[in-house]
Amino acid sequence: MSTENKDKLVIGGHEFDSRFILGSGKYNVELIQAAVEQAGAQIITLALRRANSAGEGNILDHIPQGVTLLPNTSGARDAQEAVRIARLARELGCGDFVKIEVIRDSKYLLPDNYETIKATEILAKEGFIVMPYMYPDLNAARALAEAGAAAIMPLAAPIGSNKGLSTKDFIQILVDEIDLPIIVDAGIGRPSQACEAMEMGVDAIMANTAIATAGNIPAMAMAFRKAIEAGRAAYLSGLGRVVEKGGEASSPLTGFFGGGINMEKSVIWNIGRKWKCWKNRR
Repeated sequence: MSTENKDKLVIGGHEFDSRFILGSGKYNVELIQAAVEQAGAQIITLALRRANSAGEGNILDHIPQGVTLLPNTSGARDAQEAVRIARLARELGCGDFVKIEVIRDSKYLLPDNYETIKATEILAKEGFIVMPYMYPDLNAARALAEAGAAAIMPLAAPIGSNKGLSTKDFIQILVDEIDLPIIVDAGIGRPSQACEAMEMGVDAIMANTAIATAGNIPAMAMAFRKAIEAGRAAYLSGLGRVVEKGGEASSPLTGFFGGGINMEKSVIWNIGRKWKCWKNRR
């Protein structure tokens, strides 16, 4: 039997088997190894300042060959700064992928959707595979798609908070309305939350803090992998319907309890009779 994965994550024409992406932030060798080996990450995000640093802080020394680099524009406060950082990353050999982060809010670290749209349009025209980090808003997501984004990356909760799907309803709108990969970025703190997001129909999960701050990093990385795979499988299988009011018996004996004592005796007698017949055949 073939084990080839036909359910690929496709971003900008590039195919990936894994739907877990390691976000930038808290980096160490153990985290990178766990993300690749246990979580199965094929994309790793990095801030340009780390890629361009020397010595122990250069994470490029620890990223295996074959893993796609996703430089981000961390530190940019407007579109012009984001464009400059993206161009510099390309010159340094980080490739055409870029995650746009434009953040002027230093308290909650919320992205500036307006400046993000401007940066996306400029960089998409220059051939970048643009993956913008954004606050989940349908109008902004449509503008990003029109500007040439290769994927949309809405936040689930503030960066590093591990609060989970605080913006769940708005992410669901993007899943339903935007014809691009939707990658949940920021705020996912538990494997169960990643699974829930995948069940909603999002295409991938980006996480860092949830794994980096876990008691056992490799075990948590593996837990995220299994949760993401389970959520994806559930979504593709088609989740069962939800009965909003009351309940509905799953047994074929619907109406049994309303038939009175005689019906109950009749059903029990028939079950017992069938049991005896089956037992005698053995």
